[in-house]
Amino acid sequence: MITFTRWPPDVRFIKADCMVSPNQNLATFDFGGRCGHVTVLESPVKMTANVLLKGGKCQNLTTWLQQHQKCIWGNRSMSYASTTERSKIEKVLIANRGEIACRVMRTAKKMGVQSVAVYSDADKHSMHAAMADEAYLIGPAASQQSYLNMNKIIQVAKKSAVQAIHPGYGFLSENTEFAEMCKQEGIIFIGPPSSAIRDMGIKSTSKYIMSAAGVPVVEGYHGEEQSDQHLKEQAAKIGYPVMIKAVRGGGGKGMRIAQSELEFLEQLESARREARKSFNDDAMLIEKFVDNPRHVEVQVFGDQHGSAVYLFERDCSVQRRHQKIIEEAPGPGISPDVRKRLGEAAVKAAKAVNYVGAGTVEFIMDSQHNFYFMEMNTRLQVEHPVTEMITGTDLVEWQLKVAAGEKLPMTQEEISLRGHAFEARIYAEDPNNNFMPGAGPLLHLSTPPPDIFTRIETGVRQGDEVSVHYDPMIAKLVVWAEDRQAALMKLKYCLRQYNIVGLNTNIDFLLSLSSHPEFESGNVHTNFIPQHYNELFPPKKPISAEIVCQAALGLILQEELRTQDFRRKTRDPFSPFASSSGRRLNVCYSRNMTLLDGGNKVEIGIAYNQDGSYTMQVQDKIIHIFGDLEKEGDTTYLKCAINGILSKSKLVILDDTVHLFSMEGSAQISVPEPKYLSEVSTATTQAGAIAPMTGTIEKVFVKEGDRVQIGDPLMVMIAMKMEHTIRAPKAGIIKKVHYKEGFQANRHAPLVELVEEATDTE
Repeated sequence: MITFTRWPPDVRFIKADCMVSPNQNLATFDFGGRCGHVTVLESPVKMTANVLLKGGKCQNLTTWLQQHQKCIWGNRSMSYASTTERSKIEKVLIANRGEIACRVMRTAKKMGVQSVAVYSDADKHSMHAAMADEAYLIGPAASQQSYLNMNKIIQVAKKSAVQAIHPGYGFLSENTEFAEMCKQEGIIFIGPPSSAIRDMGIKSTSKYIMSAAGVPVVEGYHGEEQSDQHLKEQAAKIGYPVMIKAVRGGGGKGMRIAQSELEFLEQLESARREARKSFNDDAMLIEKFVDNPRHVEVQVFGDQHGSAVYLFERDCSVQRRHQKIIEEAPGPGISPDVRKRLGEAAVKAAKAVNYVGAGTVEFIMDSQHNFYFMEMNTRLQVEHPVTEMITGTDLVEWQLKVAAGEKLPMTQEEISLRGHAFEARIYAEDPNNNFMPGAGPLLHLSTPPPDIFTRIETGVRQGDEVSVHYDPMIAKLVVWAEDRQAALMKLKYCLRQYNIVGLNTNIDFLLSLSSHPEFESGNVHTNFIPQHYNELFPPKKPISAEIVCQAALGLILQEELRTQDFRRKTRDPFSPFASSSGRRLNVCYSRNMTLLDGGNKVEIGIAYNQDGSYTMQVQDKIIHIFGDLEKEGDTTYLKCAINGILSKSKLVILDDTVHLFSMEGSAQISVPEPKYLSEVSTATTQAGAIAPMTGTIEKVFVKEGDRVQIGDPLMVMIAMKMEHTIRAPKAGIIKKVHYKEGFQANRHAPLVELVEEATDTE
C-alpha cells in the first residue's frame, strides 16, 4: 500500500476500475479526494487506472506515480502513528465526559498517571469533574462550544502540561483534524494515526480498502455523485430494502432504512439532516439491507511496532434506533472456526490501514454465519468491558502503554477466551413511547454491589441530573460467569437490584428482553425487538392486591415516623396530633385509602388491629399484613408479612408516589392529587402537537393556514443527539406555529396549534 499525504494539486479525478496484482486484489481510492487522501495497492502487475489532470489530459496511473514520488508518503508497512521510541505518559487529559471519562480515570489512577478533566457549564457538578486530579471549564453546555471545541481542549492540555489526550468515544474520538492538532502540538493522541481515522471514517473509502485487503463487503453505492435523484436511482439498482448511511456516520446517527421507493426521499432527507448535525457532512452511501442480520464486531489492537491482535468477538445485534442496548461476548452459537476467521479478517482490516491502538471491526452476519465488513470504529467502544471480562485485560491500560510506544502486552497466542459476559446499557428513556429519551434528576439511585464479576460503569451519582444536552445513558451494567446461561441469570438478578427514581428508564425493558425465550436461546438479530414486540411489550396488568397493600403499609408507616418526629418536637406530648396508632377504647379504628395504579383508582379498606397489624380489603380480597421500615445505609426497606408470607422490598416515597423494588419486579403506586390542585391538561393535547421532550427545533415544515393530514410531519426536534419528527395528531388547518427553527422547547410545550377544517353543510 502507498498513501498520498495530500491531494496532488494537478489532479482533478482518479478513475480506477481495477488494478490487478498477483493475488488479484482490487484497487481502492477515495474518489475525488474528498479528504485529500488516496490509497492504492502497490506492486501491481497491471494497472488499468487513469489519472484525469486538471487540464483535461488523461494519464496512466503507473506513469503518473513515477513522476510524483514527492506526493507519496512511502511504503505503508513502514509508517506508523508516531515514533516507536518510548514516551513517558505521566499526565493525561480526558477530552470527554460522563461514564467513559470516569472509566479512563480509574485506570490512570491504577497506573499512577494523573488525570485532567474538562467540563461544560452543564457538568460543573459532575462525577468526572470531581474525580479528576485537575478539572477545567471549557464552555457552555452545547457540545459544539465545549466538548467539540478543539482549540479550547488543546489550550487546556498545554496549560496543564499533559503528555497525552485520551478522547474516549464520541465527540472528538474519530476526528482527523483533532488527531493532527495533537501531533502538531507535540501531544500524544491516544488513538490510531490520523490516516487510519480518515480511511475508516469515510465509509466509502473504508469499503474500497477492505475489498482490496480481501475482507468481504456488502454490495452498495459509495460514489461521489450525491444528488437525491442519483441516489434514488442507485437504490433502485441495488433493490429495496436499502440502508441509507452517512458516509462519516457512527453510533446510529445519519442512518435510515428505506423499505420502498415511495419513502426513499423522506428517509434520505432525514438521514442528511441528522448527519449534518452530527458530522457536518451530509454525504450518503446506499447499501443493500440484509434482512434480520446479526451485528458481530471484533476487538482489535495494534501497536507502533507493526503487531496487531484480535481479542475475540462481541454480539451487539439487539438494538433500537440502530443503537445497541445489550451486548455479549463471545457471540452465541459462533463456532471456533468462524471465530478464528472473524478475528483474522479483523486483523487483516487493521493492518490494511496500519492501525495503532484499540479499534473495532464491525461485521454483519447472515443466518449461515457468512460475514461482511460494515465499518471500523477507530476508538474504544462503549461495550469494551465485555471483552475485558472474557480476556482478563484492561484495554485502557493497553491504550496508554501502546500510545507510549510499548509493544502489545500479549501476543495472539497468549490471549485466551474464558467464560461469558453481558453488558446492559441503562438509559433514561421511555421504551413504551418508542424509546423516547428523557432527562431529569436521579432522585434515587441504588445499584447491585460491584465485585470482580459485576461492574457498574457510570458517570452519575444519586442527585445528579441526566442532561438534555448529551447522551441519555446512565450506566452500563456488566456481568461475567463461566457460561452464557449463568451470565444471563446473573444479569437478570443484577438488573432487579438496579433501582432508579426520578425519570423513566429502560431497566424493566432490559429485564423483559433478557428473559425472552429466544434471547435466552441466543437467537438474536438486529430485528429482534420489532419481531418480538408483542411479547416484549405486553399489555400492562393491574398491580396485585398484595403489592397495593404493601404500598398502603409503607404510607402508614411513614405517617407514624412523621408523627413520632412531631411528638419529639412538640411541647404537648398529649396532643392528639402526636399519635397515629389508631387506638380506640372498644373498637378497632378503620379508614379508607384511595391509591392510583396508573390512571385507575384502587379503594382500600384498612382496619387497625390491637396487635399492631392491619387487615386490608381490596375489592373482595382480604389481606392480613404487618411490618416495619428498616434502614440499611441510605436505603429504606419495607419488611412485612402478607398473609403469613414474609417479604422485603426497597421502599422509596417521593412526590406522593410509592416506589417498591424487589426480586419479583418493581411497582409504582400514587396518591391521587387533590381536586383543588389538579389542572385540566387535555385541551392542549387535543388542540395540536406538543413536545414529547425538551429539545431544539431543527426544522419547521408548516406555516399558518396549511392543511395537514394525520401523520404529516410538522417539525423536527433534536434532543439527546437524536432527531425526532413531530407529526400531526389529526387532520386540520394550522392555526399557529409556536416555535421557530433554532429555538428550544420544553417537554409538553405546545408546538403547533390545529383547528378542524370547516365542512360545507346543506
